[in-house]
Amino acid sequence: MKKQPHCRQYDLINLKNKIINTYIVNNIVIWFFMNNLVSIKSATLSEDIAQQLINAIVQGHIPQGSKISEPELAKQYGVSRGPLREAIVKLEGLGLVTRTANVGARVIQLNIQDMQDTFTMREALEGMATRLAATTMHTDEVNSLYALLDKHQAHLDNNQDEHYLQQGGNDDFHLRIIHASGNAKLIRLLTEELYAVIRMYRRHTADKRSDPRQALREHRAILDAIANHEGDLAELLMRRHISRSCHLLKQAMEQAVLASH
Repeated sequence: MKKQPHCRQYDLINLKNKIINTYIVNNIVIWFFMNNLVSIKSATLSEDIAQQLINAIVQGHIPQGSKISEPELAKQYGVSRGPLREAIVKLEGLGLVTRTANVGARVIQLNIQDMQDTFTMREALEGMATRLAATTMHTDEVNSLYALLDKHQAHLDNNQDEHYLQQGGNDDFHLRIIHASGNAKLIRLLTEELYAVIRMYRRHTADKRSDPRQALREHRAILDAIANHEGDLAELLMRRHISRSCHLLKQAMEQAVLASH
């Protein structure tokens, strides 16, 4: 039996509707993909800028207390203001930048009280992380840390006791123990919310502190306790190590204040 004309017309309408629907869906998918791709690129760019700014502040290339000029930084890094502003917001969250109404954003000014407050928190949190690491760190990881300390020892032997903080050694040792704790909240607090400021304080006074071999001896004692799964001892040694570091930082900052007058 032959199809009636109205049936063929109905089929054509259905086909047309399917084509239109497919076109609309495809365009929605493309729009969604492109918009998310732009967001990903923007997020990645802002993260890259934030990391560069963090390093510049920690190293002192962007001085303490200096005003953050968005036009200058945008020109320097060759980026638009949007990703730069996102990066600056991240720096505010890390405590490296403060924003004041009608003044704008500025790099923090280091001071003794803030340093003591920061290191008091660090002592408690990192001590806890070290105790956890003593129960979770695998033998291979412990051996890898011993190899790292041997590398630091060689650096001191070959460089007339130049502080191996300049090589990132201190950060490597402490950060690896923090990550070995396996506690996501501790890791976030110590590596994201506190560590940039801690690095800034340590870098600021690195040349004024003495006896890097004492810090290395303390690192070995901490690692020995971790290797022996002595969590309480590992925590105690780490807390003492950070407390001593805080005391030396305080002395160095006080001397710097006296020298400036």
